[in-house]
Amino acid sequence: MFDFMILVLGMIIGSFLTVCIYRLPQNQSIVTLPSHCLHCNTKLKAWDLIPILSYLLLRGKCRYCGKPYSSRYAVVELITGLLFLWSYQIVGWSPDLLKVFIFTAFLIVITFIDYDHQLILDKVLLWFAGVGVAINLGSGYPHIADMIIAALAGGGLLLFVAVLTRGGMGGGDIKFVAVLGLWLGVKLVIVALLLAFIIGGIGGALLLLFKVKGRKDFIPFGPFLAVGAFISILYGSKLVWWYLLTIAK
Repeated sequence: MFDFMILVLGMIIGSFLTVCIYRLPQNQSIVTLPSHCLHCNTKLKAWDLIPILSYLLLRGKCRYCGKPYSSRYAVVELITGLLFLWSYQIVGWSPDLLKVFIFTAFLIVITFIDYDHQLILDKVLLWFAGVGVAINLGSGYPHIADMIIAALAGGGLLLFVAVLTRGGMGGGDIKFVAVLGLWLGVKLVIVALLLAFIIGGIGGALLLLFKVKGRKDFIPFGPFLAVGAFISILYGSKLVWWYLLTIAK
């Protein structure tokens, strides 16, 4: 029962995240502007906005003009629901669960905007950083010094990579990792970075192999950072202990 409730909660949050993903790059309000059809501009009713269900019942088309709308909305809703459920299965009912939910929501917004526009918005990162610092100060972990060191070390490492590769890493990625450092602390942001490079390498190779991307095409690194960060916040501590007990001893 609780699993289903968490899944539904995630899909509802995902519905709001789709609004953020579409509107924020266009500098549109995510609060005051009502949901509407992008084709006929008709204001959508509550029953048009039921996560997943409305898309299935309407067969992906606007109720009022009959034109199709992107399956992206249902995809983001489903992904958010599943990631929330995954987080709940790992974290359980604890104060950390809300932190992981908020963290995951920001990662989803950043991932899809970066995928669509090859851009990580400063205004999203500022909110991400502010919320993370507030939560960590309230919980007492990571400590302030740990957050600052992690932000400087993580951002500095990617800055070094950007200089070394002569622009192979964007400024948005550097700032993104710095914010992840504020959320995760030194140990977990290192885990997130290592995972991002591994997953990014494999993912990039697969995109080239299946000719989704060409050798000269730009592949955004933000989504890989987000995946690494999500895995790190759930499993990072266990991965560190595993490394210390098996590899480093």
